[in-house]
Amino acid sequence: MIVTNADKLEQHDTGLWLSEFVEPATEFKEAGFEVTAASMSGGRIPIDPNSYSNELPRVWDGVMEPIHDTPRLSEINPEDFDGIFFCGGHGTMVDFPNNDTIEEILRHFITEDKMISSVCHGPSGFIGVTDHNDQPFVKGRKMTGFTNEEEKQTGLESVVPFSLEDRLREEGAVFETGEAFKDHVVVERNLVTGQNPQSSLSTAQAVIEQFKTAKPE
Repeated sequence: MIVTNADKLEQHDTGLWLSEFVEPATEFKEAGFEVTAASMSGGRIPIDPNSYSNELPRVWDGVMEPIHDTPRLSEINPEDFDGIFFCGGHGTMVDFPNNDTIEEILRHFITEDKMISSVCHGPSGFIGVTDHNDQPFVKGRKMTGFTNEEEKQTGLESVVPFSLEDRLREEGAVFETGEAFKDHVVVERNLVTGQNPQSSLSTAQAVIEQFKTAKPE
């Protein structure tokens, strides 16, 4: 599970949107998966202050442990993992796009036809990534992510460095939008994407279902 290290978007405090890690991680653990969190710089992950209150559910305590001290993504051997999940939060718009380390890691999952998934701003990590044919990874793929309408409603439309929806469309994604801030997940074989924080749980459940239905090696 890839998470952001960025804690600022201009003057706006940001980071990981907490539920977009915790809810999927909880589902994955309950399904028997081993969960590893990694980030560009490693270390403790900044949490968007708008994504939690002072009263966090106790059940989250153990699940949050991986984001207290993450390894650098560059230290991760992708061959050790069956799937990759890009968590969201506005911080990802700073350190995910056009990232050489992300591209190198993601290329492995593309080439080996492994599970690739994301939620909300997570697919900003797909931007600038090409496949083994030197084509944009998202080209021709059905997917979703945080929409222009949702960005407008957050009031951060003028603060983000670019529109996630527009950029993914520019790279050739078949971008599907659901109702703003309503659960919406798009599954295209081994690519599973969720639109917003409200989609975190369903995205993880769809990933688990895809693993169940995938034919054994």
